This record gives sequence, structure tokens and C-alpha cells, in this order.
Amino acid sequence: MALSRRYKRERGVDYWPGFVDALSTLLLAIMFLLTVFVLGQFFLSREISGKDEVLNRLNSQINELTQLLALEKSGKQDLEDQLAALQASLTESEGERSRLQQLLEAGRGNAGDAEVKIGQLSGQLEAEKKVSARALSQIDLLNQQIAALRLQIAAVEEALQASEAKDKASQTKIADLGRRLNVALAQRVQELNRYRSDFFGRLREILSDRDNIRIVGDRFVFQSEVLFPSGGAELNEAGKAEMAKLASALLDLAKEIPPEINWVLRVDGHTDNVPLSGTGKYADNWELSSGRATSVVKYLISQGVPANRLVAAGFGEFQPIAEGDSDEARAQNRRIELKLTEK
Repeated sequence: MALSRRYKRERGVDYWPGFVDALSTLLLAIMFLLTVFVLGQFFLSREISGKDEVLNRLNSQINELTQLLALEKSGKQDLEDQLAALQASLTESEGERSRLQQLLEAGRGNAGDAEVKIGQLSGQLEAEKKVSARALSQIDLLNQQIAALRLQIAAVEEALQASEAKDKASQTKIADLGRRLNVALAQRVQELNRYRSDFFGRLREILSDRDNIRIVGDRFVFQSEVLFPSGGAELNEAGKAEMAKLASALLDLAKEIPPEINWVLRVDGHTDNVPLSGTGKYADNWELSSGRATSVVKYLISQGVPANRLVAAGFGEFQPIAEGDSDEARAQNRRIELKLTEK
């Protein structure tokens, strides 16, 4: 009944430290999910980089084909110019031949020379016709090559369009993944905040009325003199009584914690800065602080707290909470700290 009355009096406990711990867990979860997201971005970036290399090669091929096409067009223009010149020469030769025939009819005296001249011009005309035919053949070949180049360019453009479409699909998948991760993260944070705040708050209410327990932030601090004899690490009777109450509270509250919250109780041992003589069981403050933390953990296990929910750590004199060498400061630094956290 007395415990019930004290519980009602302490309903206005400060939940802020629990919220701070929940926020820390949230930040860790966010960093983990962001790491997954960054890895996903990394592998997708590698895939897209490979596509960019293919696109660069295709663009390079297009540039080469475009240059070849320009060269072929230039060659075709040269041949057309030559053909035009040959046709003009052919027209001029035909005009000359007509003129010579007129001269032949006008004057038979020079018929022999005119016929020789006509024969020469006829031979030149036939030779020019052959050259013109070869030029036309080369022009046809160039036209065929240009058509083939255009087909290759069209195929490359089609490949580029397909690659761009695939890149757009990949970007859409990335955006959808980010949205789904954000939704999942928000749901997980809400759930953790609800259960962890309730868990830490209720434990603070249960332990806050103990005269020899101080609550510092999200930690429960026992002075070593309450639990252990001077220089020793075995729990005294008063210490066992306090740890038995703590074990009972932990077992009751653990029943309400959902299994997805992987909680642990961390037991930290601390000493003052007075060195040990080295002749006793413990050589130094490191060993003493570790031995006291281990002693608390073993006693909690004997009271039914699962071993996988407990962690023991010794810090020696190197994590003081009070500065100075006064008896009061040293007494505050000789302590056992209990902190509920997640693995």
C-alpha cells in the first residue's frame, strides 16, 4: 500500500531524459537506413555510370559516322563538280564537232584534216563519256554508303532513346525506394517512442523514491558504500536487497516490452582516484570497478533477469562525475550506474 501511495505521488516525473534516449535511437536508426539508402544509390550509380560509358561510346561512334558522312558528301560534291565540268566539256566538244562538220561541208579541200580532227575529237568525246560513266558509278556507290550510314545513325539514336528510357525508370525506382524507406522509418520511430517512453518512465517512477538512488538523466546511480564493503566487490546485505527490488521491477516491466525492442541493462562500475595498495584481491581500480559491475550482473541473473539483457563494464577512476580530491567528491565518484538502452 505504501508503494502505491508513493507511485501516485510521483506521477509528475520528468519524461524528457527518456525522450532524449528515444531521439538518440531514432538518429541511429536514421543513420542506418541512410547508409542502406546510400549503398543502394552507390550500386545504382555504378549501373548508371556503366550506361553513361556506353552512351559516350555511342556518341563517339555517331561523331565518327557524322565525320565520315561529311567526308563522303564532300567527295560526292567533288565528283558532281567533275561530272558537271566533263558534261560542259562534252557539250563544248559536240559544238566543236558540229562546227567542224560545217567547215567540212563548206570546204572539201580541208576534208582530210577535218576528218582527222573529227576523229581525235570523237576519241576524246568517248573518253570523256567513259570518265563520266565512272563518275556516275562512284556517285551511286556514295549514295549507297550514305544510306547505310543513315541506317546506322538511326540505330544508334534508337539505342540512345532506349537507354534514356531505362535511366528514367531507374530514377523512378530510386525515388520510390526513398519514399518507402521514409514511411517505414516514421512508423518505426513512432513505435519505439511509445514503448521506450513508457518503459523508462515507469522504471523511473518505481526507483525514484529510493533514498540511496540518484537519477541522473537516463541513469540510475547507486553509491558504492550502499552496495559494497570498502575495497571489495561482493554485494553486502543492503546491496542485495536493493538489487532484488531492481530485479523485481525489471522482470515486471519486461513483460510489457514488445519483442522487437532489443533492450539491455548496462551496469557500469566506477571508483575514486585513490590507487589500491595492490596487495589485496584487486590490483587496481580497473579490476575493482569491473568486479563490482560483474557482481551486480551476476546477482541480477540469480534473481531471474535474463543474462542476455545485462552488460557489465568497468571504468576505474577515469569517468568522474565530481571534480576534486575532497572526501565528498570521491564518495560521489565511487558508484554503480545502471542504464537501460538498446543493443
